[in-house]
Amino acid sequence: MTRRLSVVFCLLTLFVQVLPVLAQPAQTQVVPAPPARDLKYWVLLTDRDRVSPAALSPTAIAQRRTQNLPLDDTDQPVSTAYLNRLKQAGVQPICQSRWLNAVSARLTPRQYAQVVKMPFVKGIQAIDPAIVITSIDLPANPQLAPVMSQIQAPDFVRAGLTGRFVNIGVIDAGFFGADSANALKHVFARGGVKRVRDYVNEKKTNNDLLRTLESSADFHGTEVLAAIAGSDPTENIQFGLATDATFYLARTDQGNREYRGEEDNWVAAMEWMDSLGVRLINTSLGYAKGMSNPKDNYEPGQMDGHTSLISKAAQIAADKKGILIIVSAGNEGEDRSWRIISTPADAQGVLAIGATNARLWNRIGYSSIGPENLAYLKPNVSCFSLYGTSLSAPVITGFAACIMQANPKLTNKEVMAIIEKSAHLYPYGNNYVGYGVPQASRALALLRNQELPAVPRVVQATGKTMTLPISTSEVAVSVFHKKDATHVLQQEAVKVSNGKLILRRASDEKQTTVDMKKEVIEVIWE
Repeated sequence: MTRRLSVVFCLLTLFVQVLPVLAQPAQTQVVPAPPARDLKYWVLLTDRDRVSPAALSPTAIAQRRTQNLPLDDTDQPVSTAYLNRLKQAGVQPICQSRWLNAVSARLTPRQYAQVVKMPFVKGIQAIDPAIVITSIDLPANPQLAPVMSQIQAPDFVRAGLTGRFVNIGVIDAGFFGADSANALKHVFARGGVKRVRDYVNEKKTNNDLLRTLESSADFHGTEVLAAIAGSDPTENIQFGLATDATFYLARTDQGNREYRGEEDNWVAAMEWMDSLGVRLINTSLGYAKGMSNPKDNYEPGQMDGHTSLISKAAQIAADKKGILIIVSAGNEGEDRSWRIISTPADAQGVLAIGATNARLWNRIGYSSIGPENLAYLKPNVSCFSLYGTSLSAPVITGFAACIMQANPKLTNKEVMAIIEKSAHLYPYGNNYVGYGVPQASRALALLRNQELPAVPRVVQATGKTMTLPISTSEVAVSVFHKKDATHVLQQEAVKVSNGKLILRRASDEKQTTVDMKKEVIEVIWE
């Protein structure tokens, strides 16, 4: 599985020198036979202790009641008796998941053969240790301002929406220097980071995590946090929308060695944040391929929303815990052997975020596309990011925080629907950019129950070419050629000449989306 921590970009005033990384993720797979060496596994259990859940805070329980989400089996802890049986067999559990009713542990071949036969063990799935970190050079002057203009950030600012009173969880690879970064000083000065937890090295204190650099990947969470809430008044630059939100940070991914498997840390962090009542979580991590043994790699067809255990956990969070999870779609768009989104972005209940170009708002080359085997649209929406979907996802997390501040009673699925409906292509989404770029003005109108302007229109066409009159000041517009309502054959920039656009239909093209940003035309070929 390839780890897909997107490229770490340099915040303009963050650090004098930042080492960029593009990381590629890890994932789970069914292991049919004992391994030749010690590996980390999920041990899936048959049933649970029937006790009252003790791991949820009063805040979390109150929020569940507000959303009419009952406490159920997934809130009950793993069986103490089963844990003791495993320990008696010499197995030391690492993480426990009440959602999945499972524990993670390292097993020798002998322990594997012993544990798989235990009557309370439903199955075993490996957590692959191979995650390869790759690094590339970044431009000297990264540009962050375009995305704030693209999503209409000033509209939220004028409405007084800054994420205040919204709790945001960030699950990432590290938060080195976050408390001293210029773009985040305002967050720490007001005590906006409430709790920090390191699942990679639990012996570390909060200060150790923020001030100890193990690898360049430790900058990644800092960059993500700045893209959610960053603001530098000295330079008059706003990096993120949720400047007044409250944060809970979890490090689940280690960047100082090439091989590791840490999906269990991710699930543990999700459950920890749920227990504290956090309803909005950004996770700019993803898992796809890169196994030590290529025969054990996930196939692209398995990015289906229910094969991986972390997608199952993400769906539980969405359906049963009322959590809105915002996930980067992935950076494999130019990898011909993969191209599609990684998990948990494939889960139906999460908001998967792709990346667009700055000018045309179509898919930027690296951004992963949605698999054609899914019955739902992925990615859900997109926005500009020059350095990976890891940094487009936090922009939309800030967008979601503004919506949740405006109406705290909205459920996670209602917030998700508002974000999708606020996007500039809605309802003509596609598997390249989803419904397009969310617009603050449209989100505010939806929050006020106002009608949206009727920007999309449908045009019927016949034959192989069509001349389409359009009204735009753009020299060229983005065109998506599709084989059906959502699946793109190709995207292109088409030149506008004298107020007209000439469309040339491909042999298997059924629909075409003409994207002029402020207007959308859907061409139906007969």
